[in-house]
Amino acid sequence: MPASQPKVGFVSLGCPKALVDSERILTQLRVDGYDIVQTYDDADVVVVNTCGFIDSAVAESLDAIGEAMAENGKVIVTGCLGKRSEMIREQYPDVLSISGPQDYGSVMSAVHTALPQSHDPFTNLVPRRAAGDDVGIKLTPKHYAYLKISEGCNHRCSFCIIPSMRGDLVSRPVDDVLREAERLVVRGGVRELLVISQDTSAYGVDVKYAEREWRGKAYQTRMKALCEGLAELGVWTRLHYVYPYPHVDDIIPLMAEGKLLPYLDIPFQHANPRVLKLMKRPGAVDKVRERIARWRGICPELTIRSTFIVGFPGETEAEFEELLDFLREVRLDRVGAFAYSPVDGATANALPDPVPEAVKQERLARFMEVQAEISTQKLEDKVGSVQRCLVDLLDGELAIARSMADAPEIDGVVQIQDGRDAGLQPGEFVDVRIMGSDEHDLYGEVEYGRGLELLRDA
Repeated sequence: MPASQPKVGFVSLGCPKALVDSERILTQLRVDGYDIVQTYDDADVVVVNTCGFIDSAVAESLDAIGEAMAENGKVIVTGCLGKRSEMIREQYPDVLSISGPQDYGSVMSAVHTALPQSHDPFTNLVPRRAAGDDVGIKLTPKHYAYLKISEGCNHRCSFCIIPSMRGDLVSRPVDDVLREAERLVVRGGVRELLVISQDTSAYGVDVKYAEREWRGKAYQTRMKALCEGLAELGVWTRLHYVYPYPHVDDIIPLMAEGKLLPYLDIPFQHANPRVLKLMKRPGAVDKVRERIARWRGICPELTIRSTFIVGFPGETEAEFEELLDFLREVRLDRVGAFAYSPVDGATANALPDPVPEAVKQERLARFMEVQAEISTQKLEDKVGSVQRCLVDLLDGELAIARSMADAPEIDGVVQIQDGRDAGLQPGEFVDVRIMGSDEHDLYGEVEYGRGLELLRDA
């Protein structure tokens, strides 16, 4: 009998892009013959994939490293915070290795050094995959997956340090992305693909939109062409982190035709031209208003999610009120907001006239109050409608699902009151009659007259 396999524990922190990095590392660990375990006590070594974008994320990452050191003692650190290795070494000098984001080779080298594999000629030549599939290890439920199309970013927003951590834009070849999506759908059973990157709109600019072939057809390495290819797979495709370039207009007709989910995640960040200039973000707010109106004219079902920063250095009360007026006018569907927090290394830290913390928090509360009224009304307007939903899980008698307007973990849900009685299972599509709503979520019942059985086969 072969000796027991060396065991690796894994802690994954941060955004969906970091989660994809974790999935790739875990998959390679399994291919190399390591077992993945769930507790510190069972692990021979622990890998911590960190986040380092804002101060709270840095603190969480340092706490996770400290916990792993205390509970296990053999710790390999990777991810965005790995770019600040001196900070980690200062607190935890005995960590085995530190590497930056998407540096899979360094992680594997560190694991191999800490846990050398004994050669077994009967098993080591056969790749080990995640149980039951050949799409690698996924950290999301089986029915949805994040599809990362590029690394890095060419922008230099004054509040952001991502380029210093992840570098400039590097786009994946479009045929590689489409083949991965095909494997996830055909072999992995995925029903929803969530396209992610630092700047989805810029996809392909670094490779001059090079053309590649997939399924006998040529596709440019470009956002619209990628979306057209993904539409061939017949599942939900949701776009995240879309920078507001003019060519975003080109994908709205795909949404109107049902080829792409009518959903855009666009981080506008503010609505005052002077503040946007300080942020080094696009500042043509009037054009943004016009484009949102035009998009909704082409695709009335369009859901727009965005994020904003309040209390940015130098933001005046009048400029903040301008942001509130923008919210009331354009009535975005899903909105998140953050009080500005200095990030070590961000150029915005040097700007004059910082907003006092109490004022930032007061503005954040006012912002969220305005958006809560908008969100409540928008969801109330859906009462009586029928929404196509994807079931995520069962909770007692309820099935918890998401409509086309809801991305996992960041948006609301649809609570299907008769979900268990209807025999619903995670990963099934179902039409739901909306019976009620609140500030965040919808409530409804299965719409049997629309062919539940057919939808399950869709």
